[in-house]
Amino acid sequence: MTRTPARIGQTVAVSNSPRTGAAIAGLSLGTALNPLNSSMIAVALVVLQADFRLDVATVTWVVTSFYLTSAAGQPLMGRLADRFGPRRLFLLGMALVAVTCALAPFAPNFALLCVARAFMALGTASAYPSAVVMVAELARQADVNSTRPLGRIQMANTSAAAVGPVVGGLLVSLVGWEALFLINVPLALASILLVRRFAPQDGEREQGRVSELLRDSDLPGIGAFIGALVLVMMALLNVVPGYRWWLLGGGLLLAVLFAVRELRFNPPFLDLRLLGRNRPLLLIYLGFALFSGVYYFAFFGLPQLLQTAGGYDPGIVGLLMLPLAAISVVGTPAAVRAIDRFGVRRVLIAGVVLLIAASGTMWLLTASLAVPLVLAMTALLGVPYCVVSIATSQGMYLSTRLEERGVAAGIYQTCRYLGAITATVLIGVFYGTGVSQANWGLMVFVMLGLGAVVFVVSLLWRERRAA
Repeated sequence: MTRTPARIGQTVAVSNSPRTGAAIAGLSLGTALNPLNSSMIAVALVVLQADFRLDVATVTWVVTSFYLTSAAGQPLMGRLADRFGPRRLFLLGMALVAVTCALAPFAPNFALLCVARAFMALGTASAYPSAVVMVAELARQADVNSTRPLGRIQMANTSAAAVGPVVGGLLVSLVGWEALFLINVPLALASILLVRRFAPQDGEREQGRVSELLRDSDLPGIGAFIGALVLVMMALLNVVPGYRWWLLGGGLLLAVLFAVRELRFNPPFLDLRLLGRNRPLLLIYLGFALFSGVYYFAFFGLPQLLQTAGGYDPGIVGLLMLPLAAISVVGTPAAVRAIDRFGVRRVLIAGVVLLIAASGTMWLLTASLAVPLVLAMTALLGVPYCVVSIATSQGMYLSTRLEERGVAAGIYQTCRYLGAITATVLIGVFYGTGVSQANWGLMVFVMLGLGAVVFVVSLLWRERRAA
């Protein structure tokens, strides 16, 4: 079946097609699981540390294992979705999540719990790239612009991370850390039922003998890519104290070997020549990584400031961050309509301007941490978060061909993790002398500097329609 792009400028709602709406709901639910689980685990670290009798450095591996696997797994899952079908991969990923999360609460030791988190990350990493690949067909079925289904999926992706600490806090306080795994079982099963019943069937994909498929899969290239990414991120996170520079050197060496391999192998796991020629896509990746750094400065840095300098209870801090999620849910549909009317580039630039403005107002928290002011700041940050997120995801979508959207979406998600990890490292540097309002003020200046670079990148970006 030949897939035709949705007509631009249509105003028909996705809900006019019940089957398409149900499919998007299933994809959105599965997509939400990765950011949800990346953030809600933060409130369980103290409980896990006590239950397994761990030190602070060791317990953070439950977070690190998820981050590393997600960042490395997203492009791989995207490549598999491109080759063998997004619907198949999505269903397999959600099945892996359901089984893993049903067994994880019974893990006899912390090491196996971290392994379970890695498997959960791998399963959830299949959702977003698979959903992006299916967007074209879903938009065609509903006879709408691709921004509509993509906006619904992106809304789930952005809001889930913001509500994670609130949901996690409730689950841990009412049930225990085991609930953070068990809650994923019904959610994954629901997404499986919806996608299996209502999502479009996969078209013809690569077939042949297993030996031929393995030979053409560029396994050495995949291994070098994952190895380089994991080693570099481990160096940034300093997960093995005393070996940071060795890890960084090993990661850079693997990156060089990966580049040499990809330039010589056909077909490559990642076509570096094509990527190098695709300037709009590279600008989207750069801008989104830097934007993520600005956002996670606030997302990770502000709760620490409120607890340490403001003296707020962790449960109250979760509620103070809630406006960020609420504005994301309300603002994303408005951003989608703006893109339909004004185009991706104008909305992207406007979102970045709002990001810089929101970052600047964060300086007010150096003077006061009063509840009304904090609520206003988190709500204000939610506006550029949803606008820039949907604009960059749509820019990524338009900058790639249909057969490349899976791996492109995977790399896009990896940029989010790179930005988050970079922000985490820098927060550690600024808060190294103490979590204070003065040090928060220094971080605001860094956020403004990064926002200025994102603004320049957004000005350079030009829309390039996928062939």
